[in-house]
Amino acid sequence: MERSLETQVSQAVDAWLRWLPRWEPATHRGRVAVCRRCFGSPVLSAAGLGADVPHGVQHGLSTRVKAIVDHAVAEYTSRNLPMLQAELDQQAERNRARSYRPGEGLAPEFEGMPLDPDPVPGAPFLFTLAGMADEADSQVPALPPLSDDAKAALRQEVGLADEYANMIGREVCAILLGHRLRIQAGIAEYVEPQVAALLDELTRSLDAPFDPTD
Repeated sequence: MERSLETQVSQAVDAWLRWLPRWEPATHRGRVAVCRRCFGSPVLSAAGLGADVPHGVQHGLSTRVKAIVDHAVAEYTSRNLPMLQAELDQQAERNRARSYRPGEGLAPEFEGMPLDPDPVPGAPFLFTLAGMADEADSQVPALPPLSDDAKAALRQEVGLADEYANMIGREVCAILLGHRLRIQAGIAEYVEPQVAALLDELTRSLDAPFDPTD
């Protein structure tokens, strides 16, 4: 029996809250590029996770909620959009033929994140995971071309899938509003103390930039 959207969202928030105690602030250099999944996300707005919440915390929730929307759209597509489904099946088969797929099977906290760190000027990488993935992709034959009529029909079905995704997204955001209190409680318990400790440490280092024993 298919779970309701309310149940799926509640379980996604539950899973995120179980993971939250394991979150730790990143100690490496921050990225220049913003996360397309999280930046300006209505999901995060509905959950009450503003710009003051670290991105890693945001990403863990937005990815779990995105999976709910993706699943609903996939079910709708398989029932109502045969041409788009056939195209997706071909693409999935092509992806399975790739010898290297580093972006698959990741935990929600890492799904959709860049595979490689930002490059350091003057210190080029010998190789990158993204580069190896692109090389593996180039070795797989491309999908057969579509006729103009098929392209037009496919664009129409893609538009219908987008409309359905937007509808499900709005429903999910409305449901998330009811989970704001426990989301905020988790942030207050596990995230804010660590952020405050980092700020305190930074303040001490700025007040005393040199070791007094030197």
